[in-house]
Amino acid sequence: MNTMLRKSVLGIAGLAFTGGVFAGPIAAHADARPVEGKPAAVAVQGDKLIPHGVQGAQSKIDLNDEQLANAKAIIAATKKAGLPERAAVISIATSLQESKLENLGHLGDKNDHDSLGLFQQRPSSGWGTPEQITDPEYSTLAFLKGLKQVDGWQDMPLTEAAQTVQVSAYPDAYAQWEQQAADIVAHNWNS
Repeated sequence: MNTMLRKSVLGIAGLAFTGGVFAGPIAAHADARPVEGKPAAVAVQGDKLIPHGVQGAQSKIDLNDEQLANAKAIIAATKKAGLPERAAVISIATSLQESKLENLGHLGDKNDHDSLGLFQQRPSSGWGTPEQITDPEYSTLAFLKGLKQVDGWQDMPLTEAAQTVQVSAYPDAYAQWEQQAADIVAHNWNS
C-alpha cells in the first residue's frame, strides 16, 4: 500500500473514531440503540435505497406519531421536489441525526446556536426564517435544494452527501441512521 493511500485510510479511520467519540453522547440522549448492520427487508431494493450498503453500526429509535408524520412529510416533500427515494433516505437519516425526526423549536441553553426544526437549520446561516425552518415541507425542500447542488450526491455514501449539505461538527454520525431511514422510506413511499 503506498504511503499516500495509507495516510488517507488512517486519516479517515481517525476522523471516524473522533466523530464516534464526540457524536456518541449526542446520539445517546434520544434512546437510540445500536442494532446490527444486517440487511433487512429493504435489501431487495438496496440498489436504490442503500446503494453502498450501511456503514458501521446502525442505530434505531421507536417513532411516535409525530415523528412518523414528520418522516412522511419529508417523503412528500421529496416527491414534490421530483427526487428519487434515495433523496428521501438521505433526508430522513439526516433528520434522525439532527432532531430524531422532532420539529424542534428553540431549546434555550441546550440550543446549538440558533438551530431549529427537523434538520437543525439556522436562520443566521441563511436557511430561512424560524417559521420557515420549523415547517417540515419548507425545511425538507431547503435541505433537498442543498443536496441537489452537491455534484454526484446520488453516488455518494449517505454520510458524505448529508455532511456536504449540513456541515456538521459530527460528519460521520449520519451513517448510523441509514437502515432505519431506508426502512421508513420503503414502508411509506407508496402510501
